[in-house]
Amino acid sequence: MLTRRHFSMLAGAGLTGLGAGRAHAAPNAALVEAAKREGKVVVYSAYISPVTHGRIATAFEKAYGIKVDYLTARGAEMRERARIEQSAGRYLGDILHTASSNTFMSLALDKTLESHGVLSNAAGLKPEFASRADDMQTPIFTINYGLLVNTTMVKPADEPKSWQDLLDPKWKGKILFDDPRTSGGGRVMFHMLMDKFGRGYHEKLAAQQPVFSRDYGEAGRRVARGEFAIYVPLIFSEYVRLKGLPVKYVIPSEGVTYGSYSVSLLRNPPHPNAARLLCDFYLSQEVQEIYADTGHGVVIADLKAKLDPDIAAFANVKPLVAEDFTRIEEYLVLAKQIYG
Repeated sequence: MLTRRHFSMLAGAGLTGLGAGRAHAAPNAALVEAAKREGKVVVYSAYISPVTHGRIATAFEKAYGIKVDYLTARGAEMRERARIEQSAGRYLGDILHTASSNTFMSLALDKTLESHGVLSNAAGLKPEFASRADDMQTPIFTINYGLLVNTTMVKPADEPKSWQDLLDPKWKGKILFDDPRTSGGGRVMFHMLMDKFGRGYHEKLAAQQPVFSRDYGEAGRRVARGEFAIYVPLIFSEYVRLKGLPVKYVIPSEGVTYGSYSVSLLRNPPHPNAARLLCDFYLSQEVQEIYADTGHGVVIADLKAKLDPDIAAFANVKPLVAEDFTRIEEYLVLAKQIYG
């Protein structure tokens, strides 16, 4: 279990803050040449998003001639894969690309990561992300979650405008819910709604008899087909892929649930130089524009790209509460108690 003590240990070890005075050096020619000789980098990603992965891989290969292979799975599954492989002395992955919450658990419990060193592009991080970055992990984007409704089943006047509206009896048995009992958007939503509204809210939501899903891509389509009236929580970038279907994205009035993603080096990576180069590349203008263009939040302060107005507006949406990594295991247990 990741406790407050574990989190304090991380802070004491310097794993929760980069430090404003740290110098940043540009990627040197020796690193680039060594990375090119390796010719490949393997990313273990808990973000199942082939749109961003494909575009980033193409951009990196174009820039450096280095191929990027992505292996994707849910966060808990990816952590366990890395742990098992390393326990067996098999070091197959280079980069762990996962929610920051999972990264902190990997640091505290799994011991599967090593330092990626100083990233030159980290000099451009927004202050709130610079304060959380260090040699072991660096935030690279955020994902924001809202509500998805079926527009043929839900009249405009009946659309849920807030998280509290999900408790209306008319939605009983009509809500599809990303599973809160494991890593993912459902876990993040459970945690943040718990911090905002307390246990009583979840007990009332459980009485609505939501149906659980663990398939991000299929969940939105199930709502579009009319199997459910509402899906929570939906990543904004997934909504872009549902355009033209009878669905609508709703930003709750109290704010969105969200999560940051980080990159770290897996221990004893087979392609260490290519891995460090890619970690830095995630913070480049090119990759941050890819994230913004696909509905993600960016972590650098000076993004030069001109964004679509709708996407730009969403990037500034109000967060429901601050991220908190100290009670993840505690809340996973609680979610099982409440939702069964």
